[in-house]
Amino acid sequence: MVGTAVEFYDFYIYGTAAALAFPTVFFPHLSPAMGTIASMGTFGAAFISRPLGAVVFGHFGDRLGRKTTLVATLLIMGLSTVAVGLIPSAAAIGVAAPLLVLTLRVLQGFAVGGEWAGSALLGAEYAPAGKRGQFGMFTPLGVGVALVLSSSTFLVVNTTIGQASQAFVEWGWRVPFLLSAVLIAIALYVRLNIGETPVFTAQRAPSRAPIAEAIRHRPGYVVLASGSVVAVFCFVFMAGTYLASYAHSRLALSSNAVLCAGILGGLAWTAVVPLSAWMSDRFGRRPVILCGWILGLPWSLAIIPLIQTGNAALFAVAIVGIYAVAALAFAPMTSFIPELFPTRYRYSGAGLAMNLAGIVGGAGPPLIAQPLTHHYGAGAIGLMMAALVVVSLVSTYLLPETKGTSLAANESRPATTRSD
Repeated sequence: MVGTAVEFYDFYIYGTAAALAFPTVFFPHLSPAMGTIASMGTFGAAFISRPLGAVVFGHFGDRLGRKTTLVATLLIMGLSTVAVGLIPSAAAIGVAAPLLVLTLRVLQGFAVGGEWAGSALLGAEYAPAGKRGQFGMFTPLGVGVALVLSSSTFLVVNTTIGQASQAFVEWGWRVPFLLSAVLIAIALYVRLNIGETPVFTAQRAPSRAPIAEAIRHRPGYVVLASGSVVAVFCFVFMAGTYLASYAHSRLALSSNAVLCAGILGGLAWTAVVPLSAWMSDRFGRRPVILCGWILGLPWSLAIIPLIQTGNAALFAVAIVGIYAVAALAFAPMTSFIPELFPTRYRYSGAGLAMNLAGIVGGAGPPLIAQPLTHHYGAGAIGLMMAALVVVSLVSTYLLPETKGTSLAANESRPATTRSD
């Protein structure tokens, strides 16, 4: 939970800063619209490097163990985040400033590429078979914790010095990045004091080329598992980046109203995850995930009309709904996706699936949202989100149920889908 909180805290504060401060700090010579696009571009760059991180850290996670790999991902991810808070503005060092931001974002994405799978595997490989969903809930709980912490931190900064002040532009936005060092220290302590998972320790021989085995033996699972989670990335990162920026810059909602909505969204996520995880142990992974995406389809189309009212309360309703739906679908993923792959290449297979989804669902939507709005109107955003929900709905339907799967027996279980 703490490790995932660090991961998403990093992404949330970057997304919030990209929406509220980076156009002024790092892209001062661009128009507000182009500055927002450029800021979202640096945000999306991290998703491009995530699959490479999944391959590299997946290899070491399957070869050397989950614990060692997770310590490495945490340090790279955390130190890159702190460093963003230390970069001088474009006014001070010119074009080097956005280039440094871009470099650190790529490093963050590279490290995050190995983070989720390792965290999910810790829960799945330690858990009793009948409670794997409930043990796995702590990884997604970290997302809600991060959202509350990041929004609260920015809210305190806004309240004390004000977003419009020169102090905010010069140093106020940096505070949340520097404070992430506290989370990093806690997570590092936890990870250094946890043992290797018994499932990994008990295997006879680690794979020599785990990513190659995953692609060769279960390519369909990699693609469908990626598709099943793509809408989670879309919902979470659209809510935390573009929709926040849209409400603030286009509809003149105060940044405090936007941040309060984020806090409420984090609380909703944290409330839904344990319920969803429990239901996945009771009724199965697929039914719960499918339920989330069935609810997500009409909600995708309701989001923009709610936000365009310009009413802060209705904006909060839209954001809370996004996070609640995403949490319902995402909570079982930490058991569902690892259960699809054998121990020999579980880290690689799960990590690759998750991070391919990150490119499509996390990097793409915030980046193309502005051009879509400009050419086709804000309603196109809802249609884009609904289309990705359909992808996740169909992908989840085509995957087999994994509830009750033995992780040891999975070594020899053939890969099948609903279409088989």
